Amino acid sequence: MEVYSKRRGETARDYALRVLKGNIISLDLMPGTAISENELATELGISRTPVREAVIELAKAYLIEIYPQRGSFVSLIDPKMVEEARFLRRITDTAVIEAACDEIDEKGIAALEDNVSLQEFYLSKGMTEKIFDLDNKFHKGIYEAVKKDIVYEIHSTLMIHFDRVRTLSVETVKDFKVVGDHRKMLEAIKAGDKVTAAQLVEKHLNRYQIDEKEIRSQRPEYFKA
Repeated sequence: MEVYSKRRGETARDYALRVLKGNIISLDLMPGTAISENELATELGISRTPVREAVIELAKAYLIEIYPQRGSFVSLIDPKMVEEARFLRRITDTAVIEAACDEIDEKGIAALEDNVSLQEFYLSKGMTEKIFDLDNKFHKGIYEAVKKDIVYEIHSTLMIHFDRVRTLSVETVKDFKVVGDHRKMLEAIKAGDKVTAAQLVEKHLNRYQIDEKEIRSQRPEYFKA
């Protein structure tokens, strides 16, 4: 498990929650992994109570399963939850990218341009491990550009179900067409082309749906039956 630095002003609970979320998304905490609250508290240098609170919150989001007398475990990937997350993201991402076509300013365009250029650079150098984080930042940047960053944060926990499949798509299927998708999305935003932008979001999100069968054939132990 990767342990992140604690941010200034961050509560112990929020810190534990951020570390757990990040490691579940990256699969450093793989589906089915046991979660020891005592060990996690020691690693993070905090007390057990905020760790317990973070575990309970993730259990409410169906990302951790708590079994009395047995312990807590990272949930297996549930295809139903993945599809619900993808459905929600399709609705919100489409609305947000259409808004960006009208509202984004030069600063927002520049930030997205820097992000996509970095993705293209890392892809050309074979440094593909960098792309997933930049992928997340690209989409978050569109939300921020149209002042919908709170919407992004509200649905971010549900998106973890979808994000785990995205991680597996990169690691198992080795599909990096998403970088080209991001370049095309940015060009559509620059052109103010809402129709093309919305179509690109649909195509982009469907990539992971297409990859799921291949991923499940290679990593069946990660999925609920």
